[in-house]
Amino acid sequence: MGRAAMLQLLLLMAAGGAAAGDPEVHSLRGSWQLGNGNGSLSLQGEVPGCVHTALHGRGLIQDPYNRFNDVMYRWISLDNWTYSRTFKTPFDVRKWQKVNLVFEGVDTVAHILLNNVTLGRTNNMFNRYSFDITSMIKEVNFIQVRFMSAISYAAEQSRCHKAYSVPPACPPPVQKGECHANFIRKEQCSFSWDWGPSFPTQGIWKDVRIEAYNLYHLIYFSLTPFFVRRAQQWSLEIESIFNVVGSKPIAGLATVNIPKLQTQQTYSVKLQPGEGSIVLLVNISKNSTVEAWWPNGHGKQIGYNVTTTFIMEGGYQIEKISKAYFRTVELVQEPIPGSPGLSFYFKINGQPIFMKGSNWIPADSFQDRVTYDTLWLLLKSAADANMNALRIWGGGIYEQDDFYDICDELGIMIWQDFMFACALYPTDPDYLESVRAEVSHQVRRLKSHPSVVLWSGNNENEAAIASNWFSIPHADREVYIKDYVMLYVKNIREIVLAEDKSRPFVVSSPTNGLESIKEGWLSENPYDTHYGDTHFYDYSSDCWNWAMYPRTRFASEYGFQSWPSFSTLKKVSSAEDWSYTSNFSLHRQHHENGNDQMLQQIAYHFKLPQTTDPIKKFKDMIYLTQVMQAQCVKTETEFYRSSRSEIIRGEGHTMGALYWQLNDIWQAPSWSSLEYGGKWKLLHYFARNFFAPLLPVAYEDNGVLYIYGVSDFHTDHKLTLKATVSQQDDVYLFDLQTTAIAPFVTLDVGSIKGRFSDNGFLMMEKKKVVIFYPWEPTSVEELEKSFTLTSLMDVT
Repeated sequence: MGRAAMLQLLLLMAAGGAAAGDPEVHSLRGSWQLGNGNGSLSLQGEVPGCVHTALHGRGLIQDPYNRFNDVMYRWISLDNWTYSRTFKTPFDVRKWQKVNLVFEGVDTVAHILLNNVTLGRTNNMFNRYSFDITSMIKEVNFIQVRFMSAISYAAEQSRCHKAYSVPPACPPPVQKGECHANFIRKEQCSFSWDWGPSFPTQGIWKDVRIEAYNLYHLIYFSLTPFFVRRAQQWSLEIESIFNVVGSKPIAGLATVNIPKLQTQQTYSVKLQPGEGSIVLLVNISKNSTVEAWWPNGHGKQIGYNVTTTFIMEGGYQIEKISKAYFRTVELVQEPIPGSPGLSFYFKINGQPIFMKGSNWIPADSFQDRVTYDTLWLLLKSAADANMNALRIWGGGIYEQDDFYDICDELGIMIWQDFMFACALYPTDPDYLESVRAEVSHQVRRLKSHPSVVLWSGNNENEAAIASNWFSIPHADREVYIKDYVMLYVKNIREIVLAEDKSRPFVVSSPTNGLESIKEGWLSENPYDTHYGDTHFYDYSSDCWNWAMYPRTRFASEYGFQSWPSFSTLKKVSSAEDWSYTSNFSLHRQHHENGNDQMLQQIAYHFKLPQTTDPIKKFKDMIYLTQVMQAQCVKTETEFYRSSRSEIIRGEGHTMGALYWQLNDIWQAPSWSSLEYGGKWKLLHYFARNFFAPLLPVAYEDNGVLYIYGVSDFHTDHKLTLKATVSQQDDVYLFDLQTTAIAPFVTLDVGSIKGRFSDNGFLMMEKKKVVIFYPWEPTSVEELEKSFTLTSLMDVT
């Protein structure tokens, strides 16, 4: 477009721009009326929120996490609940061509009505739903969201799938869960898991709002960086997805301004009727030095402010202020000299990066209890333990926006599973249509985040078919393979590749990567150490023996259980529960034989408590499980880190260690290193050391002591150690003294929130100072009152 034509268009737009007006957006957050199926219960409930937290907030039930309430409150999930409210329209409806009612998240199966007219139905927790209410909105309106029990819906969908069964039907009895989770597009672990309770929630779990606009409206906006090697130049792809009301195209101008990179460009654009996108390719000025975004421990997390302005004919001006991060990601799968198979590692900005971290599960069964502060505490704890990566596991949720913003800020790379886990899934047309909408929405929502470095189709479903977890007769296997390829390859993969060309995609985890593709998307052995990533668990062998671990290319899941601290359990239990073999302890253990497996591992190296004091015995058992877990995961992780630069009998070049799991969903035994509420277990203190950027690793093999020096630095480093300790107003110093060597010294301050600078250490010197960093105001008196110190010498 020439300068004269551009000026003429600008003048035309300036003259007509005021007519359209900025869109009206009105949130319906806040208090709604909530009732059950037969009308016997009526109460106020918050949106965003769910039925359980509404009942608890009104004092109608106890804390759902208390003692056996997960089973006692099963009736809540079996009932059908309705959310409703009356609202006044806060604008003149006649001014607007289009008015939509938008739900960012409905959990899950609901019939939605406005002024007693059906708008539509929802059946996917992970979708965004938008309903046209232009012709039915009034000055005063009555909205209803009538939910159906997720348990009932899943069972009904399973019954309707008559051609063949889609296993598994139900979880193991030890999980005390619900059946047919794979038939509903909902948080899979809300039907129970081996570390979590069954709370199949109902509610409006994200924002709901009214959007009124003329001519056109911006729905999605994303920024994707690319580095053009040929030109040695960064470019930025800006995609904007609009909805155009009328039947004619709308022309206009788009201007992109990145002041710190001396880059400004203007484009002539045209919007087509309906939903369509505008893609702008911005070449960053070569006169500017672009500072890239780096993972934690490898550099800074630099972002640049970008202002994108759309001025369309006859319409209003849209100005979008966002942040662009420049980084590239490659998943390298190539031959390795001296080894069969292929490598499997990530390059960020051209640098090979060893992924150090863990696996993330939902932080609570009730998402409205997960605040920004909750996420910040957990994710900052990950970064403080020298982690640079987390895998968002496929049986939970696509996390809220705050989660990814914090990861961008902290430099935590995200391996993002799609929400399918440990099951086979149906592929009927309605189900696939819902999944396609889900995947498209989530990729558009998340692809601007530099922290997201990989899309993964599912958790363990390739392995489930390959290892025949569900005892499928060989003659029927092809049916399930066809479904697998249909769902993850022909639908999810194709959508991801179309929506996002800036980061890699793998179909499953574990997977053999390119080898799985070569074998028709399902490898014979997805756990092959010569390809891809592996999951590995062994609870019977001695976990201190490094030789039991697979020398894999990438360890994306591994771990051992422990119990949370007594102070965490005490909040949801009674005195009669404080025993390793109590009904409560058995109830909270959702992993088959989990309590016995912990005892077996402890017994390899420690004496079990013999004290006759039952509460001390319980506390000692908790302590020993945490010592055992920390030492086991330390041994395995150090083995993976030391295998980075070597090939032994064709195995090695390990480039990732993500242990299972980072966080807890409730107060129970699990594989986590952070307890529910964020308290650090001994494992997390150990992780801070075994994920250190410089790490000495020693192990004995056939009478020879091998010592490895492991480094994450990109250059050689000379280290000098100078140490000083000082007292500040907001931290507390613990001076420790001993007259003998004390192994696994553990400090605890009960329910006072915070972390120590070190814990679970071997104390060989006579004196040691440990710093306590409180997360909330406390005092010396409170700390002294709550403080306990335990070492292996104290266990009797």
